[in-house]
Amino acid sequence: MPDERGLWSPALLGNAVEGDESMIDHGAPTPRRSLRLEAVVLDCPDPAGLAAFYGAVLGWETVAEDSGADWVRLRNPAGSSDLCFQRDPEYLPPDWPGRARPQMLHLDIEVADVVTEHERVSALGARLLAADSATFRVYADPAGHPFCLCACPADPS
Repeated sequence: MPDERGLWSPALLGNAVEGDESMIDHGAPTPRRSLRLEAVVLDCPDPAGLAAFYGAVLGWETVAEDSGADWVRLRNPAGSSDLCFQRDPEYLPPDWPGRARPQMLHLDIEVADVVTEHERVSALGARLLAADSATFRVYADPAGHPFCLCACPADPS
């Protein structure tokens, strides 16, 4: 929790024992930590197969694959977070929109034209789950993870 000026102190960031204010410099703001979301990781039974699907959908390349193909990384060419896939032999897909096995995460993929991209992702193995509008559709990837195609204007904020 920040102090009364809205600044985070080293003590408040976990570098001191609770109640010990000896490390707090009330005269200067504490620099923000250098954190970066490195990757989003999807569990699946076939990491190489699911990486090939998303690589084709997004136009991204595989840059790392372990020898047993238990882990595959797609590099985001824009330099932001990568998309990775790790083998889980007991993986069970969510039953979206049901709640017995709810989704834990989904990907929103921005597209210029949902209709054109619908044909392309369907041919790659996506399964349409919901098409409520001309600008937004929900699919399941080949492992059953929900993802959305969105032809929506960017959020101005």
